[in-house]
Amino acid sequence: MDRNSIVGFTLIALILIGYTYFTAPTEAEKQKYQRTRDSIAQVELLKQQEVEQVISEKGTSASSQNTEVVSSIEEEIASLPDSVKTKKLNDAFGDFGEAALGNEETIVLENDKIILTLSNKGGKPVSVELKEYKTYSGEPLTLFDKDSSKFNFNFFFQNRLINTDELYFESSETSVSVTGDQDKSVSLKLFAGDPNKYIEFIYGLKGSDYMIDFDVKLVGLEEVLVKNNNELAFNWNLKAPSKEKGKEPQYAATTVFYKYVDDEVDYISETSDDKQELEASTKWVSFKQQFFSASVIANKSFDKVNGMLETKKLEGSKKYTKFLAADLTLVFERELDPSFGMQFYFGPNHYQTLDAYNLNLEQQIDLGWGIFGWVNEYLIIEVFNFLDGFNLNYGIIILLLTVFIKLLLSPLTYKNYLSSAKTRVLKPEIDELNAKFKDGDAMKKQQATMSLYRQAGVNPMAGCVPMILQFPILIAMYRFFPASIELRQESFLWADDLSSYDSIFDLGFSIPFYGDHVSLFTILMAISTMLYTKYNSQTATMGGGMQAQQMKIMMYIMPIFFLGFFNNFSAGLSYYYFLANVISMVQQWVIKKFFIDEDAIHRKIQENKKKPKAQKKSKFQQRLEDMAKQRGYNPPKK
Repeated sequence: MDRNSIVGFTLIALILIGYTYFTAPTEAEKQKYQRTRDSIAQVELLKQQEVEQVISEKGTSASSQNTEVVSSIEEEIASLPDSVKTKKLNDAFGDFGEAALGNEETIVLENDKIILTLSNKGGKPVSVELKEYKTYSGEPLTLFDKDSSKFNFNFFFQNRLINTDELYFESSETSVSVTGDQDKSVSLKLFAGDPNKYIEFIYGLKGSDYMIDFDVKLVGLEEVLVKNNNELAFNWNLKAPSKEKGKEPQYAATTVFYKYVDDEVDYISETSDDKQELEASTKWVSFKQQFFSASVIANKSFDKVNGMLETKKLEGSKKYTKFLAADLTLVFERELDPSFGMQFYFGPNHYQTLDAYNLNLEQQIDLGWGIFGWVNEYLIIEVFNFLDGFNLNYGIIILLLTVFIKLLLSPLTYKNYLSSAKTRVLKPEIDELNAKFKDGDAMKKQQATMSLYRQAGVNPMAGCVPMILQFPILIAMYRFFPASIELRQESFLWADDLSSYDSIFDLGFSIPFYGDHVSLFTILMAISTMLYTKYNSQTATMGGGMQAQQMKIMMYIMPIFFLGFFNNFSAGLSYYYFLANVISMVQQWVIKKFFIDEDAIHRKIQENKKKPKAQKKSKFQQRLEDMAKQRGYNPPKK
């Protein structure tokens, strides 16, 4: 082992030792943690004793499932004498003992946009239906249901761990319906053995909004906010139901997004199972699915203490796509009857809808990063929405959008074709140089070629700039179509859903890299790509024989690659690329036919070659000559 390795390992060891020392819990933290563990153990012991007593009294075998036993505990306790029942409930839940028994009932909140169902057990949302949307199979669209979600607050009270989802809230409402500009709130209270001591959940509903106000209020419960603890843990998780045509796009687009108070929007992995601890105060957390989201937003912030986010792919499930979870912490102010304000967003991932809340929720929609996102946000979406205002079929809107983009880029297309034409008319002379330097110095051949370009007044790099400028729009459209809820379940020609793949034939089996169906829009796109590439290869200078051969190979490989890559993509995207290829070929034919005279270009180039060349060299040409000189080659003096 050399000296550098020894020094490196020593530094690593010192860092680890230092990290262990400075992150070790203090004695106070250890005592607090031990008190927490002891309380949890006490509660779990009491619950286990209850289970064992029920088993003993019912004569249930030891092999019975715990879930069945636990579900009968309430019935067993209810049948006991009042004095025994009260003691058991108080032992397990303290002053909340009376709220441990009850009958589960639902409260339905409805407005113009959603139907939100609450349960008095836990005072929690158990399902959300979006009234304006359906699943791909035509069923009511729910973001989550009772069997696939958990919504719970837990805290220590009288040395007991209390979980709100185990207790029954009380409410005077059974259903609430608002519309238009109306708004109304619903209160659910969890009493602690006294009408003046309770936890209150207040849900506020507006007539035409996807946003629900939600306040948690503690009344007369100073014991909850003890001197060294003013926190409530909030646990929310759900299984995201499959709503769309294909599972793979849903897997790729479903994850947990979040925003720290003083930072940008971020997310955990979309492609693999992931778990992440929150590192700062958090403004909101969103369970984002392909086209819909369930989000919780703090009026101020959630604390980072014990904050955790998780996503897990549910590959074996036909009904669900992913498991999404968030553990958050509510910190209350030390005041009389404190409250914590939140909001829930249950709705579509529609850019304008989310943007209107001014919370950066729209950044969940994947429009691409950097310049690609800017192109979508400030150009593509604006034009798309303008065309959408004419109430046209979305296939026609995509056609008009493509024509608009191609017209916008037509000056660049013209410059690109003009550069190709200039290079093309020099092809015979370039072929002579290739033959002359066939077995010679490659650098001399390159110098001679650049000298020819300079004499003719042609910049071989001129065609690259227009192509580079068009690239952001190409990538922006790749992001725009799969993320656009406007295309969801919109049909065009043989495609029944432009946001998903189109299929003219289901194979009945899956081909690796291709899939189990045949997408006609993808086939048309691949064919048009091959024709467009072939057309360009016929009108461009190919250089040597090897270069031409490689171009021919790529001409056939790329469309085959596209066939597999785009077969499961949005039909709207494949349709757009097909239109873009066709319009590009038409544009080039029009430019060649009516705007560019290659004979005139050739005459002008020949005239330029006869003129004395005192013009300044381009930076690119100068760099090439400098490189040649460094290798010992001196170009002939003029």
